[in-house]
Amino acid sequence: MSNLVKNIFRFILFILVQAFVLDKVPSLHQFVKPILYFLFILWLPFSINRVGLMLIAFAFGLCMDYFSGWPGLHVLPCVLIAYLRPFLLNVLLPQEKTETAYSEPSIKSIGFAPYSIYVLLLTFVHHTYLVLIEWLSAGNNFLFFLGKVTATTAVSLLLIFVTEMLFYRKAKYRTNAA
Repeated sequence: MSNLVKNIFRFILFILVQAFVLDKVPSLHQFVKPILYFLFILWLPFSINRVGLMLIAFAFGLCMDYFSGWPGLHVLPCVLIAYLRPFLLNVLLPQEKTETAYSEPSIKSIGFAPYSIYVLLLTFVHHTYLVLIEWLSAGNNFLFFLGKVTATTAVSLLLIFVTEMLFYRKAKYRTNAA
């Protein structure tokens, strides 16, 4: 399966899982909301440039906004993590590893510790921005904001690592052949 077809399938799958499964889960607590859709952006190939990555994230966030009924809520955090992703990968990984070795980030391709830091930081940034937008519109107190960011990030990290274990992705080497 080509990268384009695989990523289109992931695009659709992550939106449908978030919109029709995770968003329908009854709240365990006022702080806990399972969010997994942004993993699509984290799994995109290294070869996509920043502008392309941000355009894909914008379209992805727009689709999530359509299903959630909150215009602009998901677009901004998705574009933000798409913008920060290349910076973070450049800090965490040697340049030759992202350029020549593997086609997309995964535990096997970049290692457990760098992948965990990558996922943790981008999940925290995404959820902080997402909850900040909700918090500013609802006018709750600051402790509610901190609690919701912490709980949502923890649940999402758990879901991400369960997803990584359930849907093992082969680390495909990039080749110089076209």
